[in-house]
Amino acid sequence: MALGGGMSCVKYLLFCFNLLFAITGLIILIVGIKAQINSWPYIDLTDENFYTSGPVVLIIVGIIVFIVAFFGCCGAVKENHCMIVTTYCAQFSVFLLIIFIAEMAVGIAGYMKHSDLEASIVRHLNETIDQYPTNKEVAKTFDIVQTDLECCGIKGPEDWAAHNLTIPSTCCTGIEINNSMAAQCTSSSPGFHSEGCLDKLVTHFKDIAMVLGGVGLGIALVQLLGVIFACCLARSIRSQYETV
Repeated sequence: MALGGGMSCVKYLLFCFNLLFAITGLIILIVGIKAQINSWPYIDLTDENFYTSGPVVLIIVGIIVFIVAFFGCCGAVKENHCMIVTTYCAQFSVFLLIIFIAEMAVGIAGYMKHSDLEASIVRHLNETIDQYPTNKEVAKTFDIVQTDLECCGIKGPEDWAAHNLTIPSTCCTGIEINNSMAAQCTSSSPGFHSEGCLDKLVTHFKDIAMVLGGVGLGIALVQLLGVIFACCLARSIRSQYETV
């Protein structure tokens, strides 16, 4: 049944709200995917599960938000009372009880994980650096970190000597390869990484946590206000429909 002429304004408000809601869903989805990509190469360097589960939660939430908002847009355009009311009831119950809590949890966890992060990374690096010559996975992780972040060792290049190991070639940028052998990386080599990896890793993970936390808290509050507004509109639509 079509909405009355007096409800045209409500219809467009509902469409705009759902469009905004869909955009926030896409923002959450994109931020979650980007955080997952940025943390994945270094995820083995910390025991904090937040950097694995946090982005996944946002990805799932973003998909759900976008799908529900899409059906809301369809209901508003088609003036489908059943679709509109059903959608907003679902938004109010499901979003407030599940999605809102999930976003808030990610946001709060993103800020709380700062204090535990450095200790977790230091412990893992100290436990694995001795395995660099024998463990391919450990070597791959160290090489990725030292290449991408342009760093060397844990707190500095001297960590390799402290563990009776030669400085890896990934501690230098632009190492030349002659006869399939990479030239030795030393402190006097061009492009030598003089900074340790710990501070850069902590900064990298904290940036991810801040983004996840900011998006989780910010979008959750915006969506809470939006859902309350949508419920008021849905109630108005139901009242208008029942009086026809």
